Amino acid sequence: MGSHDQHGLRATFSNMADSTAEDWKLISAEYLPFGKALPERVLAHLKLLSGDYGGFAVDRMTHSLQTATFAHRAGKDEEYVVCALLHDIGDTLGSYNHPDVGAAILKPFVSAENHWMVEKHGIFQGYFFFQHLGMDRNMREQFRGHPCFERTAEFCEKYDGPAFDPNAETLPLEFFEPMVRRIFADPKNTIYKSAIDP
Repeated sequence: MGSHDQHGLRATFSNMADSTAEDWKLISAEYLPFGKALPERVLAHLKLLSGDYGGFAVDRMTHSLQTATFAHRAGKDEEYVVCALLHDIGDTLGSYNHPDVGAAILKPFVSAENHWMVEKHGIFQGYFFFQHLGMDRNMREQFRGHPCFERTAEFCEKYDGPAFDPNAETLPLEFFEPMVRRIFADPKNTIYKSAIDP
């Protein structure tokens, strides 16, 4: 069995090939509360965007809050609004692929359509500025005809793109926190679904 330390019992294997059902019972007992605390870790990471302007007129946190505010005011559902809030959460660690990071965090909890929208929003947002960087603003055309093309184009045009306005309505993070907690409470798309459901 395991050995006691300041954190309680621990598995005894040093190679997963040698693990036992008893080991995984111990690990699972730790994992469930860890998983339930995910919303707090996501919110804490989102707060890292505060004060990071990157040359923009508003900091990345304000941009995230404004994007979510615009989507909420337009009547988008809670899952969509949380995607709007977290679409750029990858900026800190995914400097060269931030949409992939945000999409990966959201994937277990959101629809395929919302996941695709977050994953591809960087390319679609490029329609408005890639030409200023010597890039192809029509890069999004490779996805023309995809069922989520219009959804993602709308996200960038109506919510993400205009959310750099120091004077625009910006609801506080506290307004969105309950939404984040609700969306992250129920993972739908995970290989571990059968192990985490009672």
